[in-house]
Amino acid sequence: MANNVKLLVVDDNPMVLAMLQQALTPLAVVTTATDAADALLKAVDDVPDLLVCDYKMPGMDGRQLVEKLRSRPATANFSTVLMASKVDIAERLSPQDAADDYLEKPFFLKDATRRIKRTIDRIALEKMAKTAPKDGVVRGSLAQMNVIDLMQSLEMGRKSCQLSLSNEGDECEVFFVEGQVKHATYGKLVGDEAVFKVLRWTGGNFQLDFEGKTDKETTQLNTQGLLMEGLRLLDESARDGGGEAEPAAAGAPAAATAPSGAGRGRREEEEDVLLDG
Repeated sequence: MANNVKLLVVDDNPMVLAMLQQALTPLAVVTTATDAADALLKAVDDVPDLLVCDYKMPGMDGRQLVEKLRSRPATANFSTVLMASKVDIAERLSPQDAADDYLEKPFFLKDATRRIKRTIDRIALEKMAKTAPKDGVVRGSLAQMNVIDLMQSLEMGRKSCQLSLSNEGDECEVFFVEGQVKHATYGKLVGDEAVFKVLRWTGGNFQLDFEGKTDKETTQLNTQGLLMEGLRLLDESARDGGGEAEPAAAGAPAAATAPSGAGRGRREEEEDVLLDG
């Protein structure tokens, strides 16, 4: 989803930097830097909403860059994704580093793009909320942010709200409490089956009412479980020739492991790029 989220990508490896810039440019306003000193100057000049930064760089490393920026009131408010090796993440980095996410090197470009997109979508949603009309309801198009991306963003932001979806006369209501789906309705369907029915939607509109509440609890799976099981159903439907899959029984195990972007074929995976360094 192209939007006004400002993204600063920092890596001393020119190939990694170029590949990430190309992949992320459709999703955000991307600026790049080849080292932490260059990034510091660019961040002071134009504060990013999201910093995607390599941890291990010559001179100032990624954590030191984050600490310097957060120490200045004018540049303190941004999200962070740190790219680091498995050893560095386990032994040198900790939750106290306040990164929103970690990308373990080496990583596949498509996986990294999907992971970073989740944070971009969350930031975009928060920006929309800040500019909401006086009634406090955020309105948008599912062509800009589809149902899966919306739900992932609400989960990451631990939001409590009522999500209303409409598409060609069909309507669905989904209630979140601290990022977890608690109740959903779609016509006569309630709970998990109602959510599964709308995950395929990429057209229509959505509304977010952050004052919307319910005391009903009809879902059996948590938000991630609903997405994973819903993606499994979408993949199953695609394999069966595009027919609509029947919803799984409530409480069915989440068998899928694919993130947002269901139905990825083997050919796409084979064309992916492994990045390291």
